[in-house]
Amino acid sequence: MTYPKRLIEVDLPIKRISAHARREKSIRHGHISTLHIWWARRPLAACRAVVCASLWPDPCDDICPPWFINVAKRLMAYWGESHLQKCSTDSYLRFNKITRTPHCLDDAAELRKVMLDFIADFANWDNSTDPAYLAVARTLTVAAHYALEDNSTFALPESISVESLNDAIKDAPRPLLVDPFAGGGAIPLEGLRCGADAFASDLNPVAVLLNKVVLEYIPKYGQRLADEVEKWGQWIKEQAEKELAEFYPKDEDGATPIAYLWARTITCEGPGCGAEVPLMRSLWLAKKGEKSIAVQIVPKPDEKRCDFVIIKKENGNWVYQDKPEMACEKPKFDATVARGSATCPCCGFTTPVKSVRAQLKPRKGGANDARLFAVVTTRPGQKGRFYRLPGDRDLDAIRKSASELERRKAAYTGKHSFVPEEPTPPGIGSGAGRAFSQRNYGIDTFSDLYTPRQLLSMTTLSRLVQDCSERTEVQSILALGVGRVNDLCMSNCRWLPTRLTVAAANGGQNRMPVNLDFAETVAIASASGSWQGQMKWINNVVRGLVAGGITPATVQRVSAQTVPLPTDSVDFFFTDPPYYDAFPYSDLSDFFYIWTKRALSDSAMDYDGGTVPKSEEIVLYNVVHGEDGVVKDHQYFQEQMSTVFSRGRDISKPNSVGTIVFANKTTEGWEALVTGLIDSGWIVTGSWPIQTERPSRQRAQESAALGSSVHIVCRPREDEDGNVIERVGDWRDVLSELPGRIADWLPRLASEGVVGADAIFACLGPALEIFSRYSSVEKASGEVVPLREYLEQIWAEVARQALNMIFEGANASGFEEDARLTAMWLWTLRTEANGNGADNEKATSLPGYTLEYDAARKIAQGLGCHLENLTHLVEVKGDKAMLLSAESRARYLFGKEDVRATTKRCKKKDGPVQQDLFSLLGVPDEEETVAERAELERPPAGKTALDQLHQAMLLFTAGRGAALKRFLVDDGIGTNPQFWTLAQALSALYPSHTNEKRWVDGVLARKKGLGF
Repeated sequence: MTYPKRLIEVDLPIKRISAHARREKSIRHGHISTLHIWWARRPLAACRAVVCASLWPDPCDDICPPWFINVAKRLMAYWGESHLQKCSTDSYLRFNKITRTPHCLDDAAELRKVMLDFIADFANWDNSTDPAYLAVARTLTVAAHYALEDNSTFALPESISVESLNDAIKDAPRPLLVDPFAGGGAIPLEGLRCGADAFASDLNPVAVLLNKVVLEYIPKYGQRLADEVEKWGQWIKEQAEKELAEFYPKDEDGATPIAYLWARTITCEGPGCGAEVPLMRSLWLAKKGEKSIAVQIVPKPDEKRCDFVIIKKENGNWVYQDKPEMACEKPKFDATVARGSATCPCCGFTTPVKSVRAQLKPRKGGANDARLFAVVTTRPGQKGRFYRLPGDRDLDAIRKSASELERRKAAYTGKHSFVPEEPTPPGIGSGAGRAFSQRNYGIDTFSDLYTPRQLLSMTTLSRLVQDCSERTEVQSILALGVGRVNDLCMSNCRWLPTRLTVAAANGGQNRMPVNLDFAETVAIASASGSWQGQMKWINNVVRGLVAGGITPATVQRVSAQTVPLPTDSVDFFFTDPPYYDAFPYSDLSDFFYIWTKRALSDSAMDYDGGTVPKSEEIVLYNVVHGEDGVVKDHQYFQEQMSTVFSRGRDISKPNSVGTIVFANKTTEGWEALVTGLIDSGWIVTGSWPIQTERPSRQRAQESAALGSSVHIVCRPREDEDGNVIERVGDWRDVLSELPGRIADWLPRLASEGVVGADAIFACLGPALEIFSRYSSVEKASGEVVPLREYLEQIWAEVARQALNMIFEGANASGFEEDARLTAMWLWTLRTEANGNGADNEKATSLPGYTLEYDAARKIAQGLGCHLENLTHLVEVKGDKAMLLSAESRARYLFGKEDVRATTKRCKKKDGPVQQDLFSLLGVPDEEETVAERAELERPPAGKTALDQLHQAMLLFTAGRGAALKRFLVDDGIGTNPQFWTLAQALSALYPSHTNEKRWVDGVLARKKGLGF
């Protein structure tokens, strides 16, 4: 059975959608990401665009229902006539054309373009609550649903307006979107926003609580709920202040403490020392140029301890804060901790990290007996932050809080332990569990993460949430506030001297690092980390969602493998599955679940377990993770994903569409995902990379970190009765079709700014369409071809065609294997069409460029290269492979093949240079004899064009102009056209912030002057 294609199966304005998705990274106020932490959230812009493009048919399709085409034409004409001022610059011309020549929409191709323009503009955060955009988008969604169900009873109003459209669709049936990995709720939220019904489920009770708040409670109760949340949030603030004020006393001069800065301590193991060593990663309190403030450590070896003083910058000099007339002549800013080892300020002995951990372990991490070294305050009527040393009033309050905690603990009779005694993540295995190191420090239970005063604050807030409104909906939202405070109220938080605020313990990271020095926020203050501050964020989100006017969804806590929906009931299966081993969702959630369960009833959480359920979680840990004793390895991940996708296909209608999001950068993760997808009976019909990360981030410039989330579009491989179609494909036919598919797709991606690793993974969709249309593919011998073998062919074909794009106009096969591999390797690392990073970045020296080993192997294989024969170019360590920089190859290039080391550098004002490169190599400098210099000026030319280019680059940076000229002219290296073609290609591929980019451009700049 053939069904009309959806827009997403033929086109998508990915460049414009990507721009909106990246912009969301900087949007905070009112965004659902600020409601509570969830990990690897999808940008709402991308979800919104994908929902629309997946639910709306392509008007150019031969069997697109004519009735839908007429509805789309009227709505797009209405948009151009009534809302032209809302159009972006990119869309304005096309919609303006409609106002002048309405009949242009009779051209189906033109109609498709304006619908895609509308989608691109609707992806803009600023338009996400605009009533006109919402009305038109929802009407198109309802009309498409009627048309695809062969039901023409829906009719547009004669006079179109926002109000009349809303009336027309008010009670109309809507398509059902299902997301079994709902997580932070972005996908089902955008489904509702675009006019669909949504079923959102997740195994994780923290995710379910989030989704109930966003998708059920707020849409159902609206402004009345928002008002109650604000009222009870204020009540909790006032009650908490009454109970906790004595434990956070104001200063006698009226200043209000907003943060307390602590350092865990160890005893110096130096011979005869035994001094207390404060474990501090930084001595800065405020790193603000001429307004900087810092702590200085005052060693007192006779007393076996250290004291502290505060210094500040004043008129360009450092002075003591308490005695500004006294200069601090030689301030020291070296911290006591480096890579976990601790250096004693009294004797200089460095206690190794193993011993540091051994000392902290029996003290349960050392938060309870840490050293308070500074207090951050605000002052009435004055801007900024102020700093002082701790006094007796501070220490008395801390002792009082510990006593009060014990008193409350003894009087407590509730269901859960008064403080969270649940076990912290074990942090074992090579998979997702490697994110945790708490157990190394003796932090075996969650209560060990907190100081007594922090525990007092958290238990108080949790109890007050239980004591406030009897409405579950109100308590649930307030419990999210407790979770937000928690992320800023544990001993994993740290002070940020450049921003003058406290950094969250997790903040959405895929790990929970231990900080040896930490910041304690004040829950009853009005600054960062306080209850008042966190409720402001939450109230903004609630008000924004109320303004969106969405209908409620259905939310359930259930595993993705067992979604409880009828067969053939789902119109759109859209989900963002776990990223293989990148995020240990259940373990991370435990850090927050321990408090939400104490603030809410079991029924509100829809779960009563001690920690978040783990047995059915689909994440690679490579160890047993959960109560069922199953090792969660690659096979487990692949089999469980296949089960999820099989269930998804079973509940989906035969004419439905699916979209699976994935952004894991490991080839193993990709293979597990797509194998599970295809084995479960889906046909891949397309893939779209939507960029969600900033291309200039450091990680992207040094490794092949994906900047895009690839959206794999698929259809059930079923007949009209819902039966899986069994069909065997011929391996030769599949392989013969592959090159053309990649050739059509790669240039399109490049035109949209999608290059490098993003482009490689984005090519999987079109390529997999060929393979996945069959239940199995066989060779002439009858041997079944595994998907892994086909994926190898895809990588090889992408590598070959990408190389031809890199060396456009030249014969890529004419270059030696090292040049081909280098060019493709650097291309894979690119994050945008014009290279990595900004041109004005300071040049930096890198030892090389890192790829996952399996990705490097696949690229090399596709180019006919063998990594084992290129040890002078590629260094393999474990699961990583590094393409060595020219600088790292210097010894090999100048005749010492068995030695590989990075050269030392001298620095001038214009950045790093290689002035002493040749002296390191044993080659004389310019001041030595002419005879000795002659040896330098005729270095043996490398064996390949890449070797020769690297030699020329190193000659250039060493300032050896005469040597470079002789090398290129007299030795004839510059007469080889491939030398300059390669130089030009690498100039475009080297990240702009690297030395190599500067050096190769320097060589190219000499080309004309040398007569080439």
